[in-house]
Amino acid sequence: MSGFGRLSSLTPARRGPRAASRSVRRAPYLIVVLAAIATVVGLVPGPASGAPSDTVDYVVLAGAAGLRWDDVNATDTPTMWRLAGSGSIGALAVRSGHRPTCPGDGWLTLGAGNLTARSDRRTEPACPPLPVGIDHQGQDGAFLSGAEKDRILSANKDLPWGAQPGALPESMRCTTTIGPGAALAGARPFGRIDRYRAELPDDPKELLAGCVLAVVDLGTVDGSGAARRTAAKVADERLARLVAARPPRSLLMLAGVSDTDADARLHVAVADGPGYAGGLLTSASTGRPGYVQLIDLAPTALSALGRSVPSKLFPGTPAITAGRRVSLDDEVRRLVDADREVRAQGSVSSGFFTILTICELLLFLAAIPLLRRARRPAGPVTPAPNPPWFERGVEVLLVAASLVVPAALLAGAVPWWRTSAPGLVFAAATLAVVAVFTAVIVWTRGARWVLGPLGGVAALGAVVVAVDVLAGSRLQLNSVVGYSAVAGGQYAGLAAVGLGVFAAGVLVAAGCLAQHVHRQWRPVVVAVLGGIAVVLTGSPYLGADAAGAVALTAGVCVAAAMSTGGWLSFPRVAWALMAGLAVTTAFALLDMHRPAGQRGTVGRFLGHLGDGTGRLVIHPIEADNAVVMATSPLTLLVIGVGALLFFALLRPWGGLKRLFGLYPAVRAGLAGTAVATLVAGPMRGVGFNIAGVAAATVVPLAVLAALRVLRHADVRTPAVSVDPTGAAVMTEQAAGPATVAELSAEQPAERAASQP
Repeated sequence: MSGFGRLSSLTPARRGPRAASRSVRRAPYLIVVLAAIATVVGLVPGPASGAPSDTVDYVVLAGAAGLRWDDVNATDTPTMWRLAGSGSIGALAVRSGHRPTCPGDGWLTLGAGNLTARSDRRTEPACPPLPVGIDHQGQDGAFLSGAEKDRILSANKDLPWGAQPGALPESMRCTTTIGPGAALAGARPFGRIDRYRAELPDDPKELLAGCVLAVVDLGTVDGSGAARRTAAKVADERLARLVAARPPRSLLMLAGVSDTDADARLHVAVADGPGYAGGLLTSASTGRPGYVQLIDLAPTALSALGRSVPSKLFPGTPAITAGRRVSLDDEVRRLVDADREVRAQGSVSSGFFTILTICELLLFLAAIPLLRRARRPAGPVTPAPNPPWFERGVEVLLVAASLVVPAALLAGAVPWWRTSAPGLVFAAATLAVVAVFTAVIVWTRGARWVLGPLGGVAALGAVVVAVDVLAGSRLQLNSVVGYSAVAGGQYAGLAAVGLGVFAAGVLVAAGCLAQHVHRQWRPVVVAVLGGIAVVLTGSPYLGADAAGAVALTAGVCVAAAMSTGGWLSFPRVAWALMAGLAVTTAFALLDMHRPAGQRGTVGRFLGHLGDGTGRLVIHPIEADNAVVMATSPLTLLVIGVGALLFFALLRPWGGLKRLFGLYPAVRAGLAGTAVATLVAGPMRGVGFNIAGVAAATVVPLAVLAALRVLRHADVRTPAVSVDPTGAAVMTEQAAGPATVAELSAEQPAERAASQP
């Protein structure tokens, strides 16, 4: 017994080290699981935000086609100015089923609460006249003419949004309609107009009190100079009659319902009534204080009257008041400035990406001779080496090219759109930021390392985008490399271009960082950094990009599985797929429990699948992908990068295979970037734009890293020592100062596999 007792007392001592060893081996997996759980928790949806709890007895929708905030002032339009002072204001995006949104399209969209078009004809350079065909006009109402109804039906039958013209008046018992434009908005689906007047009477009090909803056309504000000021004054005089005659307990909304030419702009939105006093208008469809959409006005009217909003008919959401504004003068100046920025952004953006694509493709061509001559083969006859100045110049240009997109985002902090030459000022600001960033990257101590520029630039790009997202994505709104408020679809969160920079930066930086830790802990580094990036991308409080979060999850799983080196075996693929599926499923379930107007891409898609209208989501995304892939210069950049990889970088002399053999975690980061960005683009309906931006950021640096690896390809290591962890340590005399710090962290098997 005593002997047995002594043996049993020794057993725990013998098993202690083994148990500790197992705990150490399991620790990385436990951390990865915790990172996945934290990712799901970070995607918990935000609280619901609906319309104000106050309801009204009447709603008056007053519209003036073309009305902008630079038309509103205390002198020329005193009624509008006073209404803006007492109510809530915002910039109105007048997107419709036709681009640009002409007056007929805007009025129809107002009445449908969905994207519609009056005509399928293109508008260049001016919008067609508004006259509306009306039959059987009488005291009790009227009808749209047969030709008018046929034109509307023909223009909307093939549109993918499932709009029903006249859905708003069809939701009411009766609607009062005044003016030709209002006739389009106030007509029921079969063309019936309940109560119609062609002109606003001097005293419309009795007319406005006849129905709970009134739609009034205040006229069109177009042209420039004195003619435009005169049109704005006429609209203001008509509005004064409405304000004087509005019923008690009513909500009055003023909207610039459309553009008047091919130049898309932001327009006036004012709501005055219970629940809309002295604030900024916003809605769940924009998520940005101070911005609402034209399709939000119909749901706002229904909610103000205490009626439910059917999401199948009305994709917009009720407008609400968000926060307090500064003085009316300052707020109107801010809205005018936003419209000016939107106008300048469109022309500068297309030129920016075209020039970026051309310059990067030319730079890749210039790097091919460097790649071919970087390695000095043995033999009596060798090609002439590259001139040092040429090599150094191409290296600096490669670093600068990878910094252009993050620099363009920061250049948005400079008010370049206020100048007489906005394109030149924006280019100068961007180049100045590029020069500063390039100097920081090139002349720091870490730039001597093979992975120094690659990891440094990737981390810098990710940090720039992350800081902007945490600050409310202010630099991405109406930015050359962001999203435009007049284009619709996105007003807050992470832009497609920002997602490309952010995904590439996080995954590549994680790969470079993971390369310097023990092999067992590399998946932990990738999973933790990737999990933080997924939360930042998909959280409704931050990036608000459900599709981007799902795609980034796939990229993180692939990068984590490949980070330890070797091939993608079945167990690795299976674990990566299971982790990605778990996070994606959890995110989808959380997104489905959000209010319909606040769901992301995944939640909206699942919701439409549930009610049998999934085609309404799939078809627009397919159409957008086709248009973007055919017209975007970034598509050409993706094709050029594919050719560079196949014909140069992955050739025996290209250096990329050797780079991947020496640095498997970097290979994992680049592979994860490719997966994430190629998946995210089609899911968001932007084609190859996200992948193109990611390629513009990391491919120049991959070329630079391949060049540096090739220069040391013929270095032999006569003396190699092994430390207790099993890592090979190379002497500085054998490896050179630029590579010893990184190659010392490699496993012997990984290094041996990459030897020529």
